[in-house]
Amino acid sequence: MADSFNTRRSLEVNGKFYDYYNIKDLADKFPVVKRLPFTHKILLENLLRTEDGKAVTKTDIEALLHWDASAEPNTEIAFTPSRVLLQDFTGVPAVVDLAAMRDAVVSLGGKPEQINPLSPAELVIDHSIQVDHYGKPEALDLNTRIEFTRNKERYAFLRWGQNSFSNFEVVPPETGIVHQVNLEYLARTVFSTEKDGKLIAYPDTVVGTDSHTTMINGLGILGWGVGGIEAEAAMLGQPISMLIPQVIGFELIGTLKEGTSATDLVLRVTEMLREKGVVGKFVEFFGDGVGELPLADRATLSNMSPEFGSTCGIFPIDGETIKYLELTGRSEDEIALVESYAKAQGLWRHDGQEPAIYSDTLTLDLNDVEPSIAGPKRPQDRINVSSADSTYRKLFGEMTDGRAAKSIAVDTERGSFVLDDGAIVIAAITSCTNTSNPAVMVAAGLLAKNANKKGLSSKPWVKTSLAPGSLVVTDYLEKANLMSDFEALNFHTVGYGCTTCIGNSGPLDPAIRKAVAENDLVVCSVLSGNRNFEGRISPDTKMNFLASPPLVVAYALAGNMNINLFNDPLGQDQNGKDVYLKDIWPSQADVHAVIAASLDSNMFKQSYANVYTGDTRWQNLEVPEGQLYDWPDSTYVKNPPYFVGMSKDVADVDDISGARCLALLGDTITTDHISPAGKIEAKTPAGQYLINNGVEEKDFNSYGSRRGNHEVMMRGTFANIRLRNQLAPGTEGGWTTYQPSGEQMYIYDASVKYKAEGTPLVVIAGKEYGTGSSRDWAAKGTLLLGVKAVLAESFERIHRSNLIGMGVLPLQFKDGENAQTHGLDGKETYAISGLANGESSEATVTATAEDGSSKSFSVNVRLDTPMERDYLRNGGILHYVLRQMAA
Repeated sequence: MADSFNTRRSLEVNGKFYDYYNIKDLADKFPVVKRLPFTHKILLENLLRTEDGKAVTKTDIEALLHWDASAEPNTEIAFTPSRVLLQDFTGVPAVVDLAAMRDAVVSLGGKPEQINPLSPAELVIDHSIQVDHYGKPEALDLNTRIEFTRNKERYAFLRWGQNSFSNFEVVPPETGIVHQVNLEYLARTVFSTEKDGKLIAYPDTVVGTDSHTTMINGLGILGWGVGGIEAEAAMLGQPISMLIPQVIGFELIGTLKEGTSATDLVLRVTEMLREKGVVGKFVEFFGDGVGELPLADRATLSNMSPEFGSTCGIFPIDGETIKYLELTGRSEDEIALVESYAKAQGLWRHDGQEPAIYSDTLTLDLNDVEPSIAGPKRPQDRINVSSADSTYRKLFGEMTDGRAAKSIAVDTERGSFVLDDGAIVIAAITSCTNTSNPAVMVAAGLLAKNANKKGLSSKPWVKTSLAPGSLVVTDYLEKANLMSDFEALNFHTVGYGCTTCIGNSGPLDPAIRKAVAENDLVVCSVLSGNRNFEGRISPDTKMNFLASPPLVVAYALAGNMNINLFNDPLGQDQNGKDVYLKDIWPSQADVHAVIAASLDSNMFKQSYANVYTGDTRWQNLEVPEGQLYDWPDSTYVKNPPYFVGMSKDVADVDDISGARCLALLGDTITTDHISPAGKIEAKTPAGQYLINNGVEEKDFNSYGSRRGNHEVMMRGTFANIRLRNQLAPGTEGGWTTYQPSGEQMYIYDASVKYKAEGTPLVVIAGKEYGTGSSRDWAAKGTLLLGVKAVLAESFERIHRSNLIGMGVLPLQFKDGENAQTHGLDGKETYAISGLANGESSEATVTATAEDGSSKSFSVNVRLDTPMERDYLRNGGILHYVLRQMAA
């Protein structure tokens, strides 16, 4: 290491000596250091520690030391995360790519063991469990059996990866949700690693293949979600190229009032930050109100950073951090190191502290937060619970063109009833956002207890589910005698995973599905999740609302969105007296008393004592051996074609000519629209592929679980049932119009025809293209369909990075311009010129209409850093890494 600034020092903690890079030493010469944001202090340490004169230079460090908070980001730095976090939906294709890279590096003259994670990589299996069974004691066992049957091939492949790759661990199914397991167990907060005979202490930093990796920001750990492609490169030792970002300071003052929860707070903050506009920026919480928030509340806020649009949403280290580390069973030495290191580095927060220098600030008085839900299709669309019924009626009118509400008689195994428009058919306590928070989970349990005492029941048409975020949640709910109260309202445990939040809500009762489909009923879901995008939660629900766990229970009792929870009764008690929400809502004092009596550090120590062992189903999997993977004939795991015919030579970024538009899309096209994670329909190209390969429809599983098979995933690209392609007006789903014949067909089928002709493709879209999950297949599928460039009004950060990582060119309309202002209808032939091998910041798009007329306009080339240009020239980040290794 170069250590140009001579900052390496020694720190003694509990009799051990640690070397560290002391940023405080720079404050005399560079006064800005004292008031750098918490995030930028961590970035500064990262650069000091990894300075090598190549990837990180003295000039890079000086850029941070002279940081101008108000300036637009224009300085590239190389950030090296301490570790990489994966979940199984995105983790399986990451391991598939690493296995394929081993094959490729051998073909280029290298050795398999050159492809290994160089920093710790940990994968938690949590995205595969589905809610096939619910509302009965055996639901968990039945769902787990189905999970292992469906995913046996994937799980065996992951076991192979754990055995074959060094520095790679897998947390088996039914342990918990990745971000909660990360918070409760995997996180270090401060790393200590032996190098050259010395212990080195440095901040725990992480990138993860799930956008909600930011949950760990609540523990003072800088981390965010990246695409699987970028994560794989980080695992292989490649630093992440980034511009020094602006930092938005979010000041918290006051305290939350009675009747509000961390969920209500996070929905208000999401609304505020989306209005502010923080895409590509860091968000940092400060102010004395921070000290009023338990760490679980901080983690709930940080978790929703992707919904804010920011890269991260971080809280500094303070006494609350230490209390949480103690609660979760971290060792005395670990805890002592965290506190000593944070104080030595100026990373410790205390009340009354002078705020850092921020690019901009917002302030929220916690006392102003109101009980809220959000929906029907975006997390930032907050609704006060007090006006949720009137908002529903307005939305219903807009969705149905003002038709009258319908009521349909339905007969099911759970009874006969009338199903109305507005019916809540899914009520799910789910997601890392809220199941990690004892306050809202206990509040939901106490509300259930109070409802049971009053004789209330969940409505029979509501599919109820409880998916704890870790085994610890079950432990404290059982110790508090609240599990039986959940179960009395049919909220039985259905699995330890993301379930409904990721789209694994499972099928509704066939009679309900039929009634909804045949009568075009508008039915709803309510979930304690973080995502409610169109087509994500269930193909049957047209409105999806995010809510706190206690409100999920309340809405299950109500059974319909057309109710005012504050003013209308939820039902009648044993004496026929109306029962209102206020009659069963638990007080904060009651919640805190239960937590104090039911939650202790031994629960965490016991739950994570054998975290990598798994149950007998996991242990009994047949696992292949060897450094190279022997690819089986599988519909789950398939050798991808990315490296076929690859040489050591780097190609130029050529201009594009004769291209056709595959999809002409509007605003806020999410990665769920581009690459859905949920159900595979039999009639679709992906469904037909599986049928033709001998898979029965009942065994289709989900797109998310099939991410190790490119044949399924490329057929599923742009296959979301709610996607509206303006090239195929009047349709929903993965449809387009093939040019020049004008024939309407599936997007995949059109791409095959275009590919056979040698016709390159483009996608044209509006604002916020690629918002949502850090879904690498949204970029991989785009590439495999033959798309060379995506032209949008604006991009969400992660998806733009993923496109570049797969060799797809991101182009952006000039401000105020879009497809409409240029009169584009998508039927034109497109040429993109002036790329100058990726060096130009602008290019020219020429669109030639069917009548031969043409128009040209300038667009921005969104290759923002030199590394991004290198990645595109190489055909993607993985090709770049392979060539570096084989050189």
